[in-house]
Amino acid sequence: MYEGALQQLIDELGRLPGVGPKSAQRIAFYLIEAETDVAMKLAEVLQEVKLKVRFCETCGNVSENEKCFICADQKRDQGLVCVVEDSKDIAAIERTREFRGLYHVLGGAISPIAGIGPDQLRIKQLMKRLADPNIREVIIATNPNLEGEATATYLIRMLSPLEISITKLASGLPVGGDLEYADDMTLGRAFEGRRRVN
Repeated sequence: MYEGALQQLIDELGRLPGVGPKSAQRIAFYLIEAETDVAMKLAEVLQEVKLKVRFCETCGNVSENEKCFICADQKRDQGLVCVVEDSKDIAAIERTREFRGLYHVLGGAISPIAGIGPDQLRIKQLMKRLADPNIREVIIATNPNLEGEATATYLIRMLSPLEISITKLASGLPVGGDLEYADDMTLGRAFEGRRRVN
């Protein structure tokens, strides 16, 4: 539709996850109309991120160092490991301020349709980590969708022979939700995960 560098920018922006053709076009025109230093700063930051950011050698979280800030924090509970699919999940859990242990990032979830099996995930690294006798509990915090559930089931089967407590995040009704709008699976999970209150 456009020519040269502008079309190339729109095409590249359109490759980003969650950015459709119209959003890509909007962002491209914003960058063209913005002050030159805004676009140059963005280009500089993108280059810096690609050069500096890598994955933590221990947990797989994003970091600028060999160990991420969570793995390097000796005040965290070294006996708890929360297994998540992606680094973004760590940020979500950290916002709750409820978990003070360590993490392990799988790098995705088992998805036969996408051609992702257990060998493409960081499961071997997890098993190696769990050989540490100080680890007493593994919390499986995969997404509550088909791929996340398949991954959780696989992990539970792999971890069961270990003498470590294996727990899974509860799932069920969201705060502020109405029972009449809950799907069967969510409502069923809410009943399974009910807690004693007296």
